[in-house]
Amino acid sequence: MVNLVESPKPMLYGLMKLAGVVPYTVEIEPGTKINFWIPKETLKKTKKNDKNSDVKPKKPTKPAILFIHGFAAEGIVTWQFQVGSLAKKYSIYIPDLLFFGGSYSDKPDRSPAFQAQCLVKSLRILGVDEFVLVGFSYGGMVAFKIVEEYPEMVRAMVVSGSILAMTDTISESNLNRIGFKSSAELLLPTSVKGLKTLFALSVHRPMWFPNRLFKDYIKVMDTNRKEKAELLEGLVTSSNEDVTIPRLQQKIHLLWGESDKLFNLEMAKNMKEQLGENATMDSIKKAGHLAHLERPCVYNKRLKKFLTAVYSGN
Repeated sequence: MVNLVESPKPMLYGLMKLAGVVPYTVEIEPGTKINFWIPKETLKKTKKNDKNSDVKPKKPTKPAILFIHGFAAEGIVTWQFQVGSLAKKYSIYIPDLLFFGGSYSDKPDRSPAFQAQCLVKSLRILGVDEFVLVGFSYGGMVAFKIVEEYPEMVRAMVVSGSILAMTDTISESNLNRIGFKSSAELLLPTSVKGLKTLFALSVHRPMWFPNRLFKDYIKVMDTNRKEKAELLEGLVTSSNEDVTIPRLQQKIHLLWGESDKLFNLEMAKNMKEQLGENATMDSIKKAGHLAHLERPCVYNKRLKKFLTAVYSGN
């Protein structure tokens, strides 16, 4: 039987190629590979029948933007509405984090720091030495690790629906607030009811979808379920450990859905204060955690305004 979630992907992939990005797999080392969507113009094939993987990508000629997805879907599905809006002016790089969308590692490390390390190694192979980060949810926490560990590569940063680090205290408090016992119960649902609850928490106004679609989505989420559960365990740090608030030199823009129920607006405001004078904040009305999918035109307009300011030096 056709999977209603997987079957539209060939059409989506075709549209993304028309918009200017193509798939490319980076093998960081034996046993670890990251799947990317990268600018088409960086892959100049010498022969018509060459595969993308046979061609070494060239250094981007436009400012590079790295989009990092959250926990619910692979990169190109998460950022599909941003590609067409930005690809003409910017070089767009969209990875699938480890254990999403075909990216994989046989290494045991499941921390956001390891995800960050793998992305940076991949970008260096792709010829990217400076970029603006755009991180959503789990991807935002990976983005913070990148800017902390590799500040010389990050021009600026946009974060949506995320926090600096997930301590056990924040995790427990947040889960209690929305009525869940664990992150895995919330983010890796095994039932239609559980997935419907996650969807309702992620949007401003839930839309109706048939149960068949939710069932098919759970089948897609089941890929690498064990490893994804380990990623959630690796995300949480002990509150007894010092969570250092980074004093970042880069401009950081928090772009939030006003109705975000997972990481609410108050959490964003607190984070802005923690980050200091280089942090700015903007919120989108009638949008929840998935603001970039619910209100993509507004999200893209705000994002482009920030990018223009970054690259004009304002």
